Amino acid sequence: MRPPRLSPLALALSIAFIGAAEAATPPDLSSATAAAVRPRDKKGDELPRVEVVGNAENRQQQPGSAAVLDQMELESSRVLTVNEALRKVPGVNVRDEEGFGLRPNIGIRGLNPTRSTKVLLLEDGIPAAYAPYGDNASYYHAPIDRYARIEVLKGVGMLRFGPQTIGGVINYITPDPPQALAGYVQGVVGNRDYRNVHANIGGGGALLDIIHKEGDGARDNTALEQSDVNLKYVLGLGEAGALTLRANYLHEDSQVTYSGLTEAELRNFGRDYNPFKNDHFEIEHYGFSATHEIDFGSDAVLTTSAYYFEFHRDWWRQSSTTTDTQCGNAFRDARLRGEAVNVDACNSRQGRLRDYVTRGIEPRLTVWHGLFGAENELALGLRYHDEEQERLQRNGNTPRAETGTIVENNRRTTDATSAFIENRMQWGALSLIPALRFESIDYSRSNRLSNRTGDSDASEFIPGLGVNYAISEQLSLFGGVHEGFAPARAEDIIDNAGGSVDVDAERSTNIELGVRGQAGSWNFEAALFRNDFSNQIVVGSIAGGSTPLAEGETLYQGAELALNWAQEGALGDGTPYLNAALTWLPDAEQRSAFIAVSNRQPLAGSGGNRRLPYAPRGLATLRAGYRSGPWDGSVEVQASDEQFADFANTGAPIANGAGQVGRIAGHGVLNATLNWRAGEPGWSGFVAVKNAADREYIVDRTRGILLGNPRQWLVGARYTF
Repeated sequence: MRPPRLSPLALALSIAFIGAAEAATPPDLSSATAAAVRPRDKKGDELPRVEVVGNAENRQQQPGSAAVLDQMELESSRVLTVNEALRKVPGVNVRDEEGFGLRPNIGIRGLNPTRSTKVLLLEDGIPAAYAPYGDNASYYHAPIDRYARIEVLKGVGMLRFGPQTIGGVINYITPDPPQALAGYVQGVVGNRDYRNVHANIGGGGALLDIIHKEGDGARDNTALEQSDVNLKYVLGLGEAGALTLRANYLHEDSQVTYSGLTEAELRNFGRDYNPFKNDHFEIEHYGFSATHEIDFGSDAVLTTSAYYFEFHRDWWRQSSTTTDTQCGNAFRDARLRGEAVNVDACNSRQGRLRDYVTRGIEPRLTVWHGLFGAENELALGLRYHDEEQERLQRNGNTPRAETGTIVENNRRTTDATSAFIENRMQWGALSLIPALRFESIDYSRSNRLSNRTGDSDASEFIPGLGVNYAISEQLSLFGGVHEGFAPARAEDIIDNAGGSVDVDAERSTNIELGVRGQAGSWNFEAALFRNDFSNQIVVGSIAGGSTPLAEGETLYQGAELALNWAQEGALGDGTPYLNAALTWLPDAEQRSAFIAVSNRQPLAGSGGNRRLPYAPRGLATLRAGYRSGPWDGSVEVQASDEQFADFANTGAPIANGAGQVGRIAGHGVLNATLNWRAGEPGWSGFVAVKNAADREYIVDRTRGILLGNPRQWLVGARYTF
């Protein structure tokens, strides 16, 4: 194994860590008002779980940007997809795909959102992606209905998690099981044959949550169906602590394709056109996890999580992009000319069949101590994680084939050991938070068709230093600097012949400075950020077609602002409210040409300080509403600035081109919701419309043109008991 890399920044921050620890006379800041770090006052109904942000007090003390979307906000705006929900957080760019948010494309602070590969997704603090080290691409997502709240953390606090420590961490929190019998049954219907049935029942520390949704997607020949069963149980163990057990089963059976539209197809047939009626996508996901917590009194808490997941994905399709020749050159050329094609005349159907097994265990210890003349909260953890991938491709010779010639048969494994240490040192109003993470990863790849096997490894120290200064109980400054790290995928670091590939991990230096607070009925958070990549990896099919694996230097910097206001009695007997999430990204630069790993040649059109693709200059979500008695109504605009689809920053699309290059115009969509709640237990209901003006707009050109979701109206009723 290569020795772990220790960068100059890591060395400097390590010296800062030691210097702070040895400070004999800390500054006298006791006159400032601050929420002091102290041993936790544990409540009896708290569950064993790992949180990213936590409660309001924890959020106020974070050294980086932190946001929480709670259940009230998610239900009040009746979010249809996780995409719609996450756009309520500054800095988060989410791109639609099939219509239900089943495969969200999430990017943070300008990072490319394709397949959510640049973010870390967690559920109850446990990895939510099926292979976060070896194949960090999201081809599935649990329904947004499953979650009680969503946490988003950026900055140095990410080093408590991993392996992605650059853009941000998104943690989905499932509901707490009740002790008394309680629950609800909800039904929702809408246009495009949308149906959603949700049953939630719990008691005695157990909770069963069942969701089934189905309907037509955003295009012709797209039918989506997803079922989700989630079980959660909390068991008190007396002096041995408490245990949270979780089990989940998710199934999707959808008619959905991969290819977008050519320029001529969009012009001749419109946004709904999709000829690929024979494409089929099916997944099964099983998950089991346990979190045990033991409280050692006022000085320490040990939380241990163990998890096991299986993910099985079969995607049979007749086209992957607008330029592939799976159905022949004539078929491709007809699409480029904008002629209707007959997929039943294409005697080809390819199955990309994937199976994943992921497991791990992670103990986390929190200790409160009084060293260095400060109030200290020490957090440290260790994780062992392993992944197995079985990848099979079968090429059939009929339009509806379900078997065929095997052209790929790969086994890939990833074993990762990681550790972190973070110590919050607080002197009155000032907190210093040095942190250090270590990642060690072993990869292997076996090509069973050629009997070739290869292996590789990577290891890294990832340091950071955060600061929080409480000006008052309502206002605090925060900031930090940390190295970012994201490992290469197994398929990138080992080629199909078993050879080692000269590709490095992603590395960046990330700086953040911000302020958060409350003034009267307003609360706010504003931040400046700079993410400077010494090495960023781009993979195939992220910008203007089949981009080869390449590396380059990039820079992202900008500002974020979150504003929330609510004033009871400001208009009659009700409460008007406003929410805003604003992102400004003036710089998303290619600071060097991207160099292809295969031949060390620059990618055509890259470099020259051009803007990076899929990095809109501005994002905004603005919501205004009014609550009075049982009624709650709101309108919301979610808007995105223009963006480029390729490294060369091509402006006008090619007239009869593949649709994979060209500027994507800015757009905004209008959502509206009206809720009625008589009280609990009892009935409640809502009506909602998404994209009320039925705006047509392009969201993606990666595999051809994809447009945003058309108008969707929803009517729902719930009975709570």
